Amino acid sequence: MAQKRRGKGPGPSQGEDPAGDEDYALTQSASQVRRNLERLSPAQVDQKVSELVQYLLVKDQKKIPIKRADILKNVIKDYRGVYSEIIKRAGRTLQQVFGLQLMEIDPKHHIYILVSILPRLEVDNLKQDDCTAKLGLLTVILSFLFMKGNAAKESAVWETLRRLRVDPGVRHEVFGDVKKLVTEEFVRQKYLEYNRIPHTDPPEFEFQWGARAAKETSKMQILRFVAKIQNKDPKAWSTQYTEAAAEEAAAGGLFQDISTPGDTGGASQGARRRTR
Repeated sequence: MAQKRRGKGPGPSQGEDPAGDEDYALTQSASQVRRNLERLSPAQVDQKVSELVQYLLVKDQKKIPIKRADILKNVIKDYRGVYSEIIKRAGRTLQQVFGLQLMEIDPKHHIYILVSILPRLEVDNLKQDDCTAKLGLLTVILSFLFMKGNAAKESAVWETLRRLRVDPGVRHEVFGDVKKLVTEEFVRQKYLEYNRIPHTDPPEFEFQWGARAAKETSKMQILRFVAKIQNKDPKAWSTQYTEAAAEEAAAGGLFQDISTPGDTGGASQGARRRTR
């Protein structure tokens, strides 16, 4: 398909009929999208993905349904030729970092909303405006700790967050000071424990689940969250599944989660034993 190009991105030139924006963005073949991506630097694509994630989060906070036409007009703009790739990467970030899934609720008019896929946590301690975003980050960290044997070095946690484009050394547009949020706010709220590892010089620290996390969610809920993100059966992780099932049995079903269809499993009655 021949393209008229002007501006920064591979797509219709500025000033063309905007009514054709959606058709153009949605009729690009996979090979065309790949060719269009080659014309852009990774930094350009990453920036556009970040802009889209921010746009969707703002809309979600205001509970405003999201129109695909508005996404193209307000965010994608000159990058319509790589729309499918940008929306795919943004969707992956929303799932992996924020625990949100972009869902179409009106196929005729292409209207979307963000739906939480997070396990249930009582979040009275988190401000309402940024509750969803912070809860997503907290759940990612709790998931990582559980999958790593219930504890992980601070450096390993930071490396995992960097791979998700949340750098503790760089102020985040949604979370602000990430290191302060994780090591101070989540710790103060008892969602995480942050302890020095004995006999380390220079000193090293590790994270573990805090008492509040152990009360407000369960290992089985966290494992189901990980399984949903990775599109696997929870039993694919046999060690973690056995541990989570044992915790669930010990809880006796007293704290059964009835709020999330398909996500059964109770909250643990007690904090996980700390390893020193």
